[in-house]
Amino acid sequence: MNKSTALVIVLMNLLIAFLGISLVIPVTPTIMNELHISGSVVGYMVAAFALTQLIVSPIAGRWVDRYGRKRLIVIGLIIFAVSEFLFGIGKTVASLFISRMLGGISAAFIMPAVTAFIADITTLNTRAKALGYMSAAISTGFIIGPGIGGFLGEIGTRLPFFFAAGLGLIAAILSITLLREPERNPENEEMPEQDTGLRRIFAPMYFISFMVIFISQFGLSSFESLFSLFVDHKFGFTPKDIAIIISGGGIFGAIFQVVFFGRLTTWLGEIRLIRYCFIFSTVLVFLTTIVNTYLTILIVTVTVFIGFDLMRPAVTTYLSRIAGKEQGFVGGMNSMFTSIGNIIGPIIGGILFDINLNYPFYFATVLLVAGIAITVAWREPAQVRTKGDS
Repeated sequence: MNKSTALVIVLMNLLIAFLGISLVIPVTPTIMNELHISGSVVGYMVAAFALTQLIVSPIAGRWVDRYGRKRLIVIGLIIFAVSEFLFGIGKTVASLFISRMLGGISAAFIMPAVTAFIADITTLNTRAKALGYMSAAISTGFIIGPGIGGFLGEIGTRLPFFFAAGLGLIAAILSITLLREPERNPENEEMPEQDTGLRRIFAPMYFISFMVIFISQFGLSSFESLFSLFVDHKFGFTPKDIAIIISGGGIFGAIFQVVFFGRLTTWLGEIRLIRYCFIFSTVLVFLTTIVNTYLTILIVTVTVFIGFDLMRPAVTTYLSRIAGKEQGFVGGMNSMFTSIGNIIGPIIGGILFDINLNYPFYFATVLLVAGIAITVAWREPAQVRTKGDS
């Protein structure tokens, strides 16, 4: 199997997994009503997913480097299928919590394994484009999933969960039968050795990247988690209006990831691209609190996601380039710091929202300004820069 075919299969599996995750969104409230579950319990279930992913991600990252990329991808997809099936048959709160925790484990396995797989089958020059495709596959899954889920939900409220489980199994079978464990990329093997153990997190060449991931995800999650409530309370937007905005943002983000990300990375480099994305996102998040017509809020919120959608693969590309032999480790850390942001951001954002509708967005703006300050002081390690230029 050539590398292009392997990349297509990996991206297809990622698309299927995130399609499965998102297609259950339209029917989840119905399940909650059937079981008489409160909003706070739903919030705890979301936190359980992120917390489990947070705990497992560092371990999964080490396993990706030790036991191989394909094995972790397959195991993650099987666990995902089990988690969705369990949610579909779940009749108690305990079973739903177990389902979400299994979902967190599956995400912790799949993401670093896929990132490391792509790092093995691409060169330093082609990796940015491939990781842009990876982000686009995730975005596309989130875009088309709710539409399919809504259609299936009309047939039966549990059907989307069983369909998602089936998709997970199909993706696992595709990986088992078609994927081969990639040979470790010689370009990565030649990269300089880093500190050992968890001290690597605090190595300067890693730590700033991890802080960028945390800050961007913290700000994005506090924005995203309350966006629907914000436009509902402030502008009286209908579910259809909200769906148009979120779908539009996802489509624009996917287009920019596929068409422009590789070119922008080549032109600006990852660090400068991340800096400009922070600036772009900061301005638009703040503008969200100022605009007051449907057209302006539509334009601002559809385009605000572009900055975040370009920033995430840029950080992933940078980390992959400096990680050397430890592609699984940086993938696991990427997932871990993303999870931390996903846990804390919505909690603080929700507290601030109860005080004032605009406060979560002011808070996100301040966080993103801090991100800009970090990227201004960010410098690529000399030995990595030399390696990348050779």
